[in-house]
Amino acid sequence: MLVPSMLGWHYRDLDPDLRKSFEVALHAGGALALLIGLRREVASYVRSFGLDNLVNLALSFAPAALAALAFEDPIERRLSQPRPVAVALIAGAVAMAAADGFPEERAREDATLADAVAIGLAQACALMPGVSRNGATLSAARVLRFRRPDANVISRQIALPVIMGAAVLKGVRLTRRGIPAGFATGMLAGAGAAFASTLASMRLIEMLERSRSLLPYAGYRAALGALALARSAR
Repeated sequence: MLVPSMLGWHYRDLDPDLRKSFEVALHAGGALALLIGLRREVASYVRSFGLDNLVNLALSFAPAALAALAFEDPIERRLSQPRPVAVALIAGAVAMAAADGFPEERAREDATLADAVAIGLAQACALMPGVSRNGATLSAARVLRFRRPDANVISRQIALPVIMGAAVLKGVRLTRRGIPAGFATGMLAGAGAAFASTLASMRLIEMLERSRSLLPYAGYRAALGALALARSAR
């Protein structure tokens, strides 16, 4: 939403089905890159998966799934605009910076059902464009006083199933609707770019995690949001 707006493209003038198809392709490319980049972490999590993990995952997944079913269309109609996205970026930056000030007292093994619900509610807020699913869950985990490395792992483990679920759901809808004629090449190019950029950014994320601070994320979000606001005001 922000890139076409800041570059002056007439993206919103495209047929809604074309836009949705292209966004599905981007989503799928990024999701596949996450699975590959996090394959060791995902494999370790699957090997140790038990009933407690299943319950916590379901509780963290449910709020986002229910909110999506109830509010996906109105959110896309009313909030998928450059200015609301920019405001959400800045608000998320403030939330991340504030959350990072909480003490580090808990390990991810200490997570309770109440923690799962709280992080799930934070994840549901990420349905608003610009909030960021990873940013919302990471901030919630820090407010719950999880140590920064553990908060990062919790955020990824909770967000990845929703990302994959959204990609599959939108892919099924796209298959039923059909890919518009002559649009497959553009979709493949977009998916490839999303895959490559997501995979490449994971090294940067690892570097930032080693610094154990959320401030670089918050600074990036605030700067991007301010730039987007300035562009939308012209």
